[in-house]
Amino acid sequence: MKKPKLGQENSLGTASINKLLLDYTVPCIIGMVVSAAYNIVDQLFIGQSIGMLGNAATNVAFPLAIICTAISLLFGIGGAANFNLSMGGGEQEKARLYAGNAIFLMVTVSVVLSILTLVFLKPLMVLFGATDEVLSYAMTYTGVSAIGFPFLILSVAGGHLIRADGSPGYAMACNIIGAVINAILNPIFLFGLKTGIEGAAYATVIAQIIAGSMVIFYLTHFKTVKLNWKALKPIPGYCLRVVTLGMAPFFNQLAMMVVQVVLNNSLTYYGAHSLFGSEIPLACAGIITKVNMLFFAVVIGMSQGLQPIVSFNYGAGKYLRVKEAYWKMAVAATVISFVSFVVFQIFPKEIIALFGEGDKEYFLFAERFFRIFLFCVFIDGIQPITANFFTAIGRPGKGVFLSLTRQVIFLLPLLLLLPVFYGMDGIMYSAPIADALSAVIAIVLVIGEFRRINRDLPGSAAAKRMPQ
Repeated sequence: MKKPKLGQENSLGTASINKLLLDYTVPCIIGMVVSAAYNIVDQLFIGQSIGMLGNAATNVAFPLAIICTAISLLFGIGGAANFNLSMGGGEQEKARLYAGNAIFLMVTVSVVLSILTLVFLKPLMVLFGATDEVLSYAMTYTGVSAIGFPFLILSVAGGHLIRADGSPGYAMACNIIGAVINAILNPIFLFGLKTGIEGAAYATVIAQIIAGSMVIFYLTHFKTVKLNWKALKPIPGYCLRVVTLGMAPFFNQLAMMVVQVVLNNSLTYYGAHSLFGSEIPLACAGIITKVNMLFFAVVIGMSQGLQPIVSFNYGAGKYLRVKEAYWKMAVAATVISFVSFVVFQIFPKEIIALFGEGDKEYFLFAERFFRIFLFCVFIDGIQPITANFFTAIGRPGKGVFLSLTRQVIFLLPLLLLLPVFYGMDGIMYSAPIADALSAVIAIVLVIGEFRRINRDLPGSAAAKRMPQ
């Protein structure tokens, strides 16, 4: 028999939305920014130590980092959303099994990914756009980094379950400690021990192992339900539901990986036919992509913090609280997006200079690419917030569709088509066009969803007072 709903007993269903958003989103933002900093810290020290070829190598390896994030979100958000929806509906046993099955999936898939990467290392690097000059650096860096994939995925994905269990501060601490260790070890290996690009990878792996171990410790001391070996036994129906609710952020990241691969190869090809050559566009785009990922880490962190609030209240039938949480987070994400836009437009040269020196052509390309490629970043916060919102309320179909709009439906075709006619300029202008189109679709879909929710509310007068 279904247990009574716990909406009146859990702070997710009773505390003010403003307080909940602060309590849950701030740790998520810090956690995601710190996770993104892993790649940026490597890039900073590698750029200063090795130079342009090192920057290009980390860009070639970057699609695998995106895959790790995609897997983490697939099982982390999928597990956390099901956990919170079940807890909001008073079904603790189901919540326990969802958490356990999510842990099983993240461990199993991460180990498989690590093995496959090591087995197919060279063809993967070539596929991801490595030139002859960059290949050896990319293989060295990725060969070491692959060892840490299981710990990276466990630390990120497990963090979602930790937040769902009501401990966002601990999840944040795991990420911060890992990032601090990475930042300390990188200069020691690169400048002190002079280990080259291999040392930067070892620094990152060590940090990931420590962060992952902290997550493992917490998962053995879960607060709201007991996670034993029985809960970890895979149940097809539960695994499928975890994957279903995690598909939206997963496909969003997977699409980013595909776009990154196409972008790298397009930059290499069209760069070879320009005055910049192949390596300059590859190195610059890698820096710009990771700087933009730092902005996206903030927005994704906001969407992750929103998830348990929306999932629990939707499961408990508190739709006004669901709508309030979404609108406040959407406004906050738009403000962050606009601030990022201003910074990217005013200080592109200063940002690029942080990652090492270059000649006149290097900075000329970097500044122009920065300003054009990220021109519509001021509206980029809407799509990930909305896609994750649909996942949180148990509507993965719309979430997956939204997660595919920018990267697959718009950006990927534009990256393939526009350069044929406009060369390197076509690559640059493809991103702002895709950003604008995906934001419009997200707004249309969420307005339609809230109109549906309004019809389900018992008091129409209360519903009309909410933003439309």
